[in-house]
Amino acid sequence: MDSVQYLGPMEWLAIEIVALIIVLTVLFWWSGVIRYIPNDRLGILEKLWSFRGSVNNGFIALNGEAGFQPDVVRGGLHFFMPFQYSMHRANLVTIPQGQIGYVFARDGKSLPPTKTLASNTEADDFQDVRAFLEKGGQKGPQRKILREGTYAINLAQFIVLTAQSNYAVNLNASEQKLFSEMSEMIAERDGFEPVVIRDADDMIGIVTIHDGSALPDGEIIAPTVANDPRDPNFHNNFQDPEKFLNGGGYRGRQLQVLADGSYFLNRIFATVELVEKTVISVGTVGVVVSYTGRRSADVSGQSYRHGELVEQGSRGVWSTPLLPGKYAFNTYAGNIVIVPTTNFVLKWTKEQFGEHRLDENLSEVSLITKDAFEPVLPLSVVVHIDYMKAPLVVQRFGDIKRLVEQTLDPMVSAYFKNIAQTKTLIELLQERSEIQRKSGDEMREKFASYSLELQEVLIGTPRAGNGQNSIEQILIQLRERQIAVEKVETYRLQEAAAIQERTLREKEALAEQQAKITTSALAIEISENEGKAQLARTRQQAETIQVTAKAEAEKVRLAGLGEADRIKAIALADAERIKATGFADAQTVRAVGLAEAEATEKKVAAFGGPDYQLNSQVLMRFAEAIENGRLPLVPQIQVGGAGGEKGSANGLVEMMLSMLVADRLGRQGSPAAIPAPVEQH
Repeated sequence: MDSVQYLGPMEWLAIEIVALIIVLTVLFWWSGVIRYIPNDRLGILEKLWSFRGSVNNGFIALNGEAGFQPDVVRGGLHFFMPFQYSMHRANLVTIPQGQIGYVFARDGKSLPPTKTLASNTEADDFQDVRAFLEKGGQKGPQRKILREGTYAINLAQFIVLTAQSNYAVNLNASEQKLFSEMSEMIAERDGFEPVVIRDADDMIGIVTIHDGSALPDGEIIAPTVANDPRDPNFHNNFQDPEKFLNGGGYRGRQLQVLADGSYFLNRIFATVELVEKTVISVGTVGVVVSYTGRRSADVSGQSYRHGELVEQGSRGVWSTPLLPGKYAFNTYAGNIVIVPTTNFVLKWTKEQFGEHRLDENLSEVSLITKDAFEPVLPLSVVVHIDYMKAPLVVQRFGDIKRLVEQTLDPMVSAYFKNIAQTKTLIELLQERSEIQRKSGDEMREKFASYSLELQEVLIGTPRAGNGQNSIEQILIQLRERQIAVEKVETYRLQEAAAIQERTLREKEALAEQQAKITTSALAIEISENEGKAQLARTRQQAETIQVTAKAEAEKVRLAGLGEADRIKAIALADAERIKATGFADAQTVRAVGLAEAEATEKKVAAFGGPDYQLNSQVLMRFAEAIENGRLPLVPQIQVGGAGGEKGSANGLVEMMLSMLVADRLGRQGSPAAIPAPVEQH
């Protein structure tokens, strides 16, 4: 059996002390005398009882009454009066980087009926509840927002809404539902994130303010206020609601827009709608029709009564257009009418229209010609608008498409209908160029009256309307007629080409024979020169022969006469001798001598006499000269001349024969028998 050990007095005393401490600690803890708060949390005190009684007005006990106390308890060990306080531990409010927190105050002054959010002009410190309430802080959603950071906020007074959670204590079911709906509304507006407008997106922000004074009657856009950084109420693009309202800002859609950048806006105070920037392309201008602004005088003049043309910034059509570029233009505050300033084509063709689509409702012009045909006429009109006159066009017609459909279409259609009634179908086809030129000249002035510049009128080919074929028959006849005309022209050209080809061939043949012709001409010239030289040599030789022949003939004649004289002398001598020897013999000798002399004389006469004998000798010498010189009897080249003239072309032989014949005939005494000289050509 184990022995029992008893505690001593001192041990019992120690146990009693520890037990007492535990009991007291539990008692103090339960009674609220001792409280420990971690450093990452805070404590919200709720006073259970007080000698000052309960709070008569409001939610927070500022004067020590029973209720939620304005001050919070931070991290550490804290001692309180037993059974007087209730500690509500809560997390510190943390706003992540780049996010926004919204504050709702449970206590404070009531909001005026015209206000949506509580003012934070004086009471703007949410971590000091006492100062907030003493400075006139208002209950309800606050205008001021919480940026990134950690805040020790009394969550009994303030409820903080963030993207991650809602910070609050002692929320009943109705409050939880209210703040959940508010949080969802803010999330739908992307209110927990700043407004980020990127330059690459080419967007702008249209701001609508939900707090402040209402717009005056007749206004639809709130004017820009306190946008100058030097202004004491500069609100920095609606990021400071108090300064915006102090500067005279109105609730409603604002004229001022948000450009590229990041903006921390209270989405309960202001919502933002992103719209595209207004881009005015090259070749166009933008005419601004402003719905807001100050009232100003009409600058279009007394003679132009088609609406008000006002200065920039005023209400109406701005007299100065916007040039090509990008503009952060509030499309709720006005409208920009894009006006092309380059030449644009309006096509009266149902199947075709330009990229600008100003002519998408135009179709071919229906005509009735003089000869009762009903063709349709496609047209194209080239128009230009001076960029400085663009506001006048918009002021008068509203927009360019309305101008085209309500003014230009009926005007152009009526003009060509009138033209068609004065022309037959064939004339309309054949005189298209002239009609086109004339229409351009006549309609240019009409277009100018509408501040438009007509550049060109282009007329297409009239064609038959739906269900008609008579026009096609006319066109077939015209085509056949034209084909016939073209055939005639083709044949004429072919004939001219054949003649030209023949001429070309002749010239080519002539060119080919030109060398031969040149050679022949040169040969002829050379032969002619050689003939002239040969003729000169022949004449010289003939003259030499003639002189020689004459000398020889004279010699022969003289010799003949000498021989005759000698014979005669001999005969006389013999006669004298015979006479001397004897008379008879003399008579005989005389008779013989006389007979021989007579015979000799007869012989000479028989040969033509002394001249003939001379000529015979000359001819004999001439024949020998020809034989020895190997000269041609007839010259190769003869030069014609008149017969009988000195220096004529009669041959030397002919001349000599003529002399002989003439001499012979002269001796016979029959000049009539002398033949006429033969003329040679």
